[in-house]
Amino acid sequence: MSAPRIVIAIDGPAASGKSSTAQWVARRLSYFHVDSGSLYRAATAAQLDRGPDAETWTEQDVLDATARITFVAADGTFVPLIDGKTCDEALRSIKVTRCVSRVAQMPAVRAWVNAQVRRAAESQNVVVDGRDIGTVVFPDADLKVFLVADPWERARRRLIQRLGRHPNDGEIAEETDLIVHRDPKDATQTVQAVDAVLIDTTFLTQEDQVERIVALARAVTQRPSDTSAVDE
Repeated sequence: MSAPRIVIAIDGPAASGKSSTAQWVARRLSYFHVDSGSLYRAATAAQLDRGPDAETWTEQDVLDATARITFVAADGTFVPLIDGKTCDEALRSIKVTRCVSRVAQMPAVRAWVNAQVRRAAESQNVVVDGRDIGTVVFPDADLKVFLVADPWERARRRLIQRLGRHPNDGEIAEETDLIVHRDPKDATQTVQAVDAVLIDTTFLTQEDQVERIVALARAVTQRPSDTSAVDE
């Protein structure tokens, strides 16, 4: 019988560094990276094409839009495609960022996302980040980590990722305001599992974050195997 697959779950509020850190950890461990947040963003982007007024969206509207999405393995990660095409720029757009919390609160959409994520983990060792990962999606994950950081620092990191440069204070302040207003909306999907390791990354470099999680993962997953003989 094949060995069970290993799951490392990384949760935390928006822009806490979950996805980029999880991706790096996955590379270090030679696991696949699964970003559940990318599926919420893909569902949001697909629905924006059909109707730009998010206030009028229903769960069924968004579920219908998800029919355009496939979640495929590529280069050590899983990538959402819309109509068979990559859509990373659209997923990180301000329009999607402002609407994704509404989509993520829809139970039927959350169930769809969780099903895609569980399916991705069926045949690979994975590092999964996003919403509800350690509490709902993989409550029996081998390792659970919960990342937190100060809102200003989260905003600064997100803008560097989005803009490809260091933002000014005005840009960070505007993004911080968006994050502070988003956190309460996301609260029910960003609950720390009771057995998760809490890591405050405000004053940590990404390399430090990765080193801590890799060390935890190796401690949990590299236990000596039982090689004792069995009497017949």
